[in-house]
Amino acid sequence: MTLKVQEFFDTDSNTYSYVLWCDNTKQAAIIDPVLNFDLASGRTSAQSADALVTFVKQQALTLCFVLETHVHADHLSAAPYIQQQLGGKTGIGSRICEVQQVFAGIFRVGAEFQRDGSQFDLLLEHGAELPLGQYQIKVIHSPGHTPACVCYQVADAVFVGDTLFMPDYGSARCDFPGGDAATLYQSVQQLFLLPDNTRMFLCHDYKASGRNEFCFLTTVAQQKQQNIHLRQGVSEQEFVSMRKARDATLSMPKLLLPAVQVNMRAGHFPPAEDNGVVYLKLPLNLF
Repeated sequence: MTLKVQEFFDTDSNTYSYVLWCDNTKQAAIIDPVLNFDLASGRTSAQSADALVTFVKQQALTLCFVLETHVHADHLSAAPYIQQQLGGKTGIGSRICEVQQVFAGIFRVGAEFQRDGSQFDLLLEHGAELPLGQYQIKVIHSPGHTPACVCYQVADAVFVGDTLFMPDYGSARCDFPGGDAATLYQSVQQLFLLPDNTRMFLCHDYKASGRNEFCFLTTVAQQKQQNIHLRQGVSEQEFVSMRKARDATLSMPKLLLPAVQVNMRAGHFPPAEDNGVVYLKLPLNLF
C-alpha cells in the first residue's frame, strides 16, 4: 500500500507542509508546519497550521510526530501550536545544537536559552527510524544548506526540505552560517542513491521562469537527469563555483531574523519581558 501524503501550500512563504500517514493504522506525521507571521505588525496567526489540524481531525488520524527538516529562515514553525492541538512528538536533526550555538551568539541570548536541542522532543541521528504504522520514517542527514538539515525517507517517498528544489529551479543556497556548497553536493549525491522512482517532496517552490504552476513533487530520476544545478555529470567543483557566485547575488530572506530566533527554540517564542510582551531582536548591519 502506498504511503498517503497530503500537501499544504503557504503562499506567504512559498512553503509546502505535509501530512503523511499509514492508512491501515491512521498514524500520522506532519513535516514543516508554518505559523503565519506579519512582519509589519509583528502579529502571528494560525491559518496555515489550522488547515493541517482540520485535515488530521477530518481523517481521524493520530498524530505521532511533528518533524522539522531544518531551522527555517523563511517562516516561523507552528510545531508548538500543532502539538498543543493534536499531540505528537517534535523532532529535528541532532546537529541542531550547532545551529543553536551559532545563533545564540548572533542574537546575544542569555543562559536561559539551552544550546543542547532540549526544546525538541527528539534529536534525530542519521539512520534513525521512527515507527509510523506499517512504515518507518528513516532519517537522512543532508547538511549543506544548514548543518542540521535532514531528509525523511518513508517507503517510496523522501521529504527533502531545502536540500533540493524542482529540477528547473535547482538547489538551496549555502551562505547561511554553517552552510557549505561542497557539503550540499555530497548530501545530494547521497539522495541520488535512492531508487529512481522515489517520490521527492519539496519544502518550497518559486515557479522557475516559464512555468505557470507551483509544484511540490518530483522524483529522484527527474532530479538526476534534469536538475539545472546538480544533474548527473556536474562535478563538485562546478557546483561549488556556481553556488558561491549565485549566493553572492541573493538577498537575505525577509523573515530570516525573526524566523531563526523562534525556530532555534523549536517554534517557541523567547521569554516575555517583565511587561508581559515578547520581543525579537534585530541586529543591525550584521548580514
